[in-house]
Amino acid sequence: MGLTDVLERKQGVIVGDDVIKTFNYCQEHNFAIPAIGVANDKQQASIAGAVAGAQYIRSVAPSYGIPVILHTDHCAKKLLPWLDGMMDADEAYFKEHGEPLFSSHMIDLSEEEKDWNLATTAKYLKRAAPMKQWLEMEIGITGGEEDGVNNEDVDNNSLYTQPEDIYDIYHTLSAISPYFSIAAGFGNVHGVYKPGNVKLHPELLGKHQKFVKDKINGRNDKPVYLVFHGGSGSSKQEYLDAISYGVVKVNLDTDLQYAYLTGIRDYVLNKKDYIMSQVGNPDGADKPNKKYFDPRVWVREGEKTMSTRVSEGLRDFNTAGQL
Repeated sequence: MGLTDVLERKQGVIVGDDVIKTFNYCQEHNFAIPAIGVANDKQQASIAGAVAGAQYIRSVAPSYGIPVILHTDHCAKKLLPWLDGMMDADEAYFKEHGEPLFSSHMIDLSEEEKDWNLATTAKYLKRAAPMKQWLEMEIGITGGEEDGVNNEDVDNNSLYTQPEDIYDIYHTLSAISPYFSIAAGFGNVHGVYKPGNVKLHPELLGKHQKFVKDKINGRNDKPVYLVFHGGSGSSKQEYLDAISYGVVKVNLDTDLQYAYLTGIRDYVLNKKDYIMSQVGNPDGADKPNKKYFDPRVWVREGEKTMSTRVSEGLRDFNTAGQL
């Protein structure tokens, strides 16, 4: 038995109940889904680009024969108009098709005061709830730098979310909808740093789960769907420890960026004498170089190395073979 056996939609973009079934299956079978991102700039263009990208993914995803969670990530306070625009598109799509355009969005107000973070997240979850749309939120600061947010100099204590905060979020949001997850800080850092400089404590996630379970007198040892931000550079054991405490999604960005670079970098270094001009290389002054500088050739090399790194992540997160 695999994941697709519990899903109504076996391939293509999944939403609503299939998303929560997926995350339940992740917790039950101790694996997490790697989140792989793309980026854009300018909010109006980003809204249009995100909507167009979602429609494109919906059109091609069934061809791959796997379920796809179509998710947007890291919407900070200054980017809330971007989220508003995408949710406008979700509601229009829902009116026509009975489901949102996107499976899931992530609202990241972790830099803001906790009460405002929670109140604003709750407002967006109320909007998402009628569509059974998933909403991920973040509490506690993830160190390092990403997308113009620099937390490299924050006090280390602020990198660790408290269990009381997790319960407050769970208590507030679960009254609105079950379709939410929490990215809690347990020493996470965006980017990759020298070994020893980052102190991850995934065991704190287990304490959060127990705290919530005890407060609600629940039977489920993992009542909270947790997310691991800043996953690049972590050890396989750190991944597995976090997943054992209920992490269902791991953000993997920096490692993939670097993996993509290495394929292109190595190609350029190895073929340097064949890409310095359109004609003329070590094989002859009149030899054409089109087959070497054609972007389809060297971009493909980056795709190959990034694909290899994605495969490694699927094994590290215990995701391989789960379908």
